[in-house]
Amino acid sequence: MNSRALAAEAFGTFMLMSSILGSAFYSFGAPSGAAGILGVAFCIGITVMVTAFAIGHVSGGHYNPAVTIGLVAGGRFEAGKAVFYILAQLIGACAACGIFSLVGHTSPTFAANGYGELSMLKASLSEVFILETVLTAFFLVVIMGVTRVNGPSLLAPAAIGLALTAIHIMSIPISNTSVNPARSFGPAVYAGGLPLSQLWLFFVAPILGGVVGGLFGKWLLKADA
Repeated sequence: MNSRALAAEAFGTFMLMSSILGSAFYSFGAPSGAAGILGVAFCIGITVMVTAFAIGHVSGGHYNPAVTIGLVAGGRFEAGKAVFYILAQLIGACAACGIFSLVGHTSPTFAANGYGELSMLKASLSEVFILETVLTAFFLVVIMGVTRVNGPSLLAPAAIGLALTAIHIMSIPISNTSVNPARSFGPAVYAGGLPLSQLWLFFVAPILGGVVGGLFGKWLLKADA
């Protein structure tokens, strides 16, 4: 297993998690005015975009277990490497949470994902499950489409970053947006309690969506593979 690829996955996930925590913890409470959902969404999308431009070529720029598993399902990634990538992603997410716990000014839930009391709109378990599954599938189709052999490879990071921005605008009020088990894992571990008890949902739904999106993308883009 390529150690540089694993380091890139850990670092990329660390930066993704940092963009989520920094924007969630600090921009909403800024004295000069809250950045709001749009500010948070663009912070996350831009971070993923620039990280993918900078180091995506080293590992493929997954930064997300659902993406890794979805790409395996879509025939774009070796199954034997998936476990190592996922471990690196989980470590990167937890490391970012550790840094922000030291910085402080965090929320009791540590920006965790959730339903019911953890949802801005008090969305139900089924509502969160459906949206997380559908949006992760959408994300995988975008990733597979822009990274196809004859695709717009130079613009792929921009498309992926903008897709993630759109996903966050759509779903922050419902689930605080996961579409990424590593993103959910770190905050749940640090928050404990209710966020940790709901963590299973943010593994099952995004991974299911990743597999569906990977398989659908493989079929849809078959002629362009």
